[in-house]
Amino acid sequence: MVIALAGGLVVAASAEARTGGAPTVRTNLGSCTVFPSTNAWHKDISKSSVHPKSAAWVKSIGASTKLHPDFGTSWQGAPIGIPYITVTNDTPKVPVSFTYKSESDKGPYPIPTDAPIEGGSSSTGDRHVIVINTTTCHLYELFNARPVNGGASWKADSGAIFNLKTSTLRPAGWTSADAAGLPIFAGLVRYDEVKAGKIDHALRFTVSKTQRGYVFPARHFASSSTNANLPPMGARFRLKASYSCAKYSKEVQVICAALKKYGMIVADNGSNWYVSGAHDSRWNDDHLGDLKKIPGSAFEAVYTGAITTK
Repeated sequence: MVIALAGGLVVAASAEARTGGAPTVRTNLGSCTVFPSTNAWHKDISKSSVHPKSAAWVKSIGASTKLHPDFGTSWQGAPIGIPYITVTNDTPKVPVSFTYKSESDKGPYPIPTDAPIEGGSSSTGDRHVIVINTTTCHLYELFNARPVNGGASWKADSGAIFNLKTSTLRPAGWTSADAAGLPIFAGLVRYDEVKAGKIDHALRFTVSKTQRGYVFPARHFASSSTNANLPPMGARFRLKASYSCAKYSKEVQVICAALKKYGMIVADNGSNWYVSGAHDSRWNDDHLGDLKKIPGSAFEAVYTGAITTK
C-alpha cells in the first residue's frame, strides 16, 4: 500500500513479502449488510458507458498482464489475503494511536486480542486489521496495525470507521486504511459469497501507477502524476460481456459474473490487476488459479463521474 499525505509517501511492502502464522477467523456477519443496496459498491455497471480513457488506462495497467487473486490459503507459510474478524458489543474497545491522526477516526476500536493481521503477526506488508461489530454493524479498519502490550492498545498508520447501515463517505481528500479512502472490506472476495454462488458488489484491485486524482466513491489520491493516461483512484473496470469464463472453475465463474455486473475499483497502488479477497483456509487455490488466465485486455473502464484533483 502507498499513502500520499502531507508528510510525503508512506510505503509498505507488497503481498510477496508477508510472513507469519495463520489468523483466527470469525466471519459471520449476522444481520448486518455491507452497506445499503443503493450504495455505489452495489451499483450494476454492466450497461454503463465506456470511459473515453478506457483503452489508455488498460494499456497502462497491462493489456497482456493477467489477473491475479491476491487471496487464498497460504504462500510460503503465510496466509494470503486480507483477513477479517467479527465481534459483538461484548468485545472491549481499546485505544489506537495513529501516525496520521488528522485523517484517522480516533476510536477506540473493538479489537480482540486474537484479531488477525494481514500476512500474519510477523508480516512486513500492509498489516491491515479489519473488525466488524455485528451488534452495531460498524466496520473498523486499520493500516499497518501493531498490538501494544499484548493488544491492550494498538498503534497504526491510519484507521477508519464505517457505519454499514449508511453510505456515508470519508471527508473529501481523506484517506482511510486504504489509499483511495475506501472501505477495504466492501471490495473483498469472500469465501461464503462464492460458495453461495453470488457476489453482489464490486471488487477491489490494485495497480502500480495512478494519476493524481480520484473519482467517486474514492476520496483520496496517492500520486503526484498528472498523466491522464493513468487511472485515478476509484476508477471502475468491468469484465467485457463477450469474455467467456465457462471453462473456468465454479469459483471463478462466480467472480467473473460479479466482474461483469459490478466491476472492480482501483483502491490502492500495488501489483497490477491484483484482486483482493479475504484469507480463508477453505479456498481451493488451484481453482482460484483460473483467474490468472484472464488478461487485462478483457476489461474496460466505465464512466462513473468526474475526476477530482484537489
